[in-house]
Amino acid sequence: MRYANRTEAGRKLALRLEEYTGAEGLIVLGLPRGGVPVAAAVAEQLGAPLDTYVVRKVGVPGHEELAMGAVAGEGVTVRNDLVLERLGLPPDVFEVHAEAQRREVRRREELYRRGLPSRELRDRTVVLVDDGLATGATMKAAVEAVRKSHPARLIVAVPVAAQATAESLRQLLDGPGEELVCLSEPEMLDGVGRWYEDFRQIDDDEVCQLLASAARHETARPARS
Repeated sequence: MRYANRTEAGRKLALRLEEYTGAEGLIVLGLPRGGVPVAAAVAEQLGAPLDTYVVRKVGVPGHEELAMGAVAGEGVTVRNDLVLERLGLPPDVFEVHAEAQRREVRRREELYRRGLPSRELRDRTVVLVDDGLATGATMKAAVEAVRKSHPARLIVAVPVAAQATAESLRQLLDGPGEELVCLSEPEMLDGVGRWYEDFRQIDDDEVCQLLASAARHETARPARS
């Protein structure tokens, strides 16, 4: 399955999440930047509030697209031991690059939230959305971080993921109320962008605009009786 763009992918993903439409406590969190347009479409279809959850991949020096781990809020760090061992990278190299990404996490959280506190996730149904998963390192970091907030349910939802990554995520999502919803699981992913006709870069301004638009719609939405 190939998608015209991230918005179309989000709408198709929402069809697989229809059972949660209008559910009490439902919230959709997009992983920036590319996951936010997908999450915005999901949130709109499900009538849910939208927010972002900042996670950063820690790329291999000189080959940044290859993840040697990821970092998120709450002090969460996920290491891709297979990559680290295969490339013979020492822990201090990983830590230097991880700290740089922690600073970027803090910068983006301040930018996207504009002084507002993060959403309360305890006892809520949380849907974590990205535009696709190659190694899954960033999503695994997000899962570990969100778990610390004790949601009632945790659903990872993506349009496409490498088959091996999807399998490893299902093993990770082994708690009560945890699951993976994935529309396509190719054995050979060959890059998330190949599954989209339009896979342009999303910048911070667009993320902020999507969040602001969703916030306006949330305010205007009639209260549920």
